Amino acid sequence: MFSRDRWSEILESLTSNMFRTILTAFGVFWGIFILVILLASGTGLENGVKRGFAGVATNSMFMWSQTASQPYKGLPKGRRYNFKLDDVEAIQNEVHGLEYVSPRNQLGGFGGANNVTRGLQSGAFNVYGDYPDIINQEPTTVLKGRFINYNDIEERRKVAVIGEGVVQELYDLGEDPLGTYIKIQGVNFMVIGVFKKKGFGPGDAEEASKQIYTPFTAYSQAFNQGENVGWMAVTAQKGYSISSLKEEVFEVIKARHTIAPSDDRAIGHFDLYEQYNKITGLFLALNAVAYFVGIMVLISGVIGISNIMLIVVKERTNEIGVRRALGATPWQIKGQVLMESITLTIIAGMTGIVFATGILVLINKFLPESDDIMFVNPSVDLTAIVTALVILIVSGLLAGLIPAQNAIKVKPVDALRTE
Repeated sequence: MFSRDRWSEILESLTSNMFRTILTAFGVFWGIFILVILLASGTGLENGVKRGFAGVATNSMFMWSQTASQPYKGLPKGRRYNFKLDDVEAIQNEVHGLEYVSPRNQLGGFGGANNVTRGLQSGAFNVYGDYPDIINQEPTTVLKGRFINYNDIEERRKVAVIGEGVVQELYDLGEDPLGTYIKIQGVNFMVIGVFKKKGFGPGDAEEASKQIYTPFTAYSQAFNQGENVGWMAVTAQKGYSISSLKEEVFEVIKARHTIAPSDDRAIGHFDLYEQYNKITGLFLALNAVAYFVGIMVLISGVIGISNIMLIVVKERTNEIGVRRALGATPWQIKGQVLMESITLTIIAGMTGIVFATGILVLINKFLPESDDIMFVNPSVDLTAIVTALVILIVSGLLAGLIPAQNAIKVKPVDALRTE
């Protein structure tokens, strides 16, 4: 029940020695401030990493053929083999839970020899032979025209979808590339679209913009690949994990290419889902560290408040004796001390939260908005704030518990005799 006299007494007690009160409260203020800033920093890093993964089918893996490391059924060790287009259909039919299986072939690369020309302009680009499903597995946004479709695959159309970096190097400023032709190692392809793609850093972003997509069939025909597949992008359906399905995929490939079941080196792969989960686990660990450090700093502040409350109880021994003599119960005395401790802790803690929030607002205001910045919108959610409030209340109780116990141990007669 609200008591104006009680709160007036609490306020008078806290302001009677303002300098001491401020120094005592600073420990709690600093602990909560550190906790909020650390949690917000972790969130900012997590947001930046997740933005880098935006549009990527994270429940995916990429696989490619390597050499057989074990002899099997009369075939020698060190034998090379290639994935085939039929392998894609076999994987889709025999492994339950897959969403996309996209075969890919690749030509050239950023920083390599020039492989694409248009008139007098030329450049070195990554050229891919792909199926349309690849757009669902990579962060690709079509800016102009369209992406390759299954009609392009069936009719082996020599068409290409080019990145912004390709446009910048092969075309004049303001020139529309749609409907024009580029030569990929001497073979003409008509440009039907322009795309924008994200990378995971400045270098990756530059390379990602210098890519060219062509239909898998037209690519294979133009560059004599036949039924060969360079590598595959495999994505699991929602509710399935590619990490748990990949062994089944490997078994299909090993059976079709006469590879020993125990030969783990014959198929190279990169499990994006596994790596993504490791990153997610890292941020959970960072949050745990933030809570640990913040709470440890907060405990030091709580100890300071507890020490000061002990001094306050000692200073008010006469007052406590008078109250006991006038009929105040031990719980009333204990409650008064606890209320003072909780009030001081909450005021200091809420000031720390407000101050930390102001710092975060300034950081977000001046933080550059760039895809290359791996630190985005550092903030704390409502759950973290509620958790901080609970920590404050518990801390206040703990800080006042020992002084309150000492206060109720004071005997009225002994208290009245002290000077």
